[in-house]
Amino acid sequence: MTDSWIAVAAEDELAPGQMKRIQVAGKRLLVCNADGELYVVDEMCSHEDYSLFLGCIQDGRIKCSLHGSYFDLKTGIPKTEPADQPICTYRTRIEDGQLWVYS
Repeated sequence: MTDSWIAVAAEDELAPGQMKRIQVAGKRLLVCNADGELYVVDEMCSHEDYSLFLGCIQDGRIKCSLHGSYFDLKTGIPKTEPADQPICTYRTRIEDGQLWVYS
């Protein structure tokens, strides 16, 4: 499969603090709106295989509701324990009113 850009959401589909589950190239991802900025990250926590969709977005981070770890939405780096491995983040762009992710 060739790497490519894929439209995954309307630019204005999510309000700040909202998330949307998507599947791209067999990967479970989340579209996250953090204060008007859109990010795409892995859906599952790197510490325990638990959906970050069940957490919340706060201050540019996403929280895992299982053990409370926060991950930076730009870098995927964990900001609090117990997680010590980053989650994957994905390149995005806005074009023609759509959010595109590079997969």
